[in-house]
Amino acid sequence: MTFSETLRAATWSDHESAEGESYLTELMAGRLSAEEYGEMVAQHYFAYLALDGAAERLADHPVAGRFVFPSLYRQRALERDLATIYGPTWESRIAPSKATRTLVARIEQVSDWPGGYIAHHYTRYMGDLSGGQFIRMELQKIYGYGKGGGVDFYVFDEIGSLPRFKNEYRARLDALALDEAEGQRIIREVRLAYQLNTEVLAELLHTVRSAA
Repeated sequence: MTFSETLRAATWSDHESAEGESYLTELMAGRLSAEEYGEMVAQHYFAYLALDGAAERLADHPVAGRFVFPSLYRQRALERDLATIYGPTWESRIAPSKATRTLVARIEQVSDWPGGYIAHHYTRYMGDLSGGQFIRMELQKIYGYGKGGGVDFYVFDEIGSLPRFKNEYRARLDALALDEAEGQRIIREVRLAYQLNTEVLAELLHTVRSAA
């Protein structure tokens, strides 16, 4: 198998665990208020500040730079979403959760290792470009958001065809000059990234239920 196929097969159960987290179940069922949805958007904001900040630092790296796509950066889209949900004072309404701080710390910790950056980039963005598109459509139905704020995080108009982009992304993964040890190290980091992102959702669910 190619590396992208091996990576997907080795981490599929972790991916399914993240998608099956009950916070998303509650969200997709329309049982959360817009503000409770905003809690997830806020945690994404802090995670993507770290991830896209790492991308900017690694743009000229001969390996990691192949996985730097300014057209994917999410900060501005997330700011529009937060302003739509919480209003102009959104910055005073949000804070990173404990789980998000752990995720951010890990992204920053491994960002000087190309494989570590790629692992977290792959985990987040390939999910956003795949299952994230279904989430966007459901959220538009539930909350009535359109382009311009609310679900802009999931809108990737600048990259053109999503299937074509994902195929190119996989081709770049397959072109990495990896020995067995490095490939397995990246796979372990992807699995950890899924775990950390799942813990963010679990903490969100606890926050929502505690406030009920």
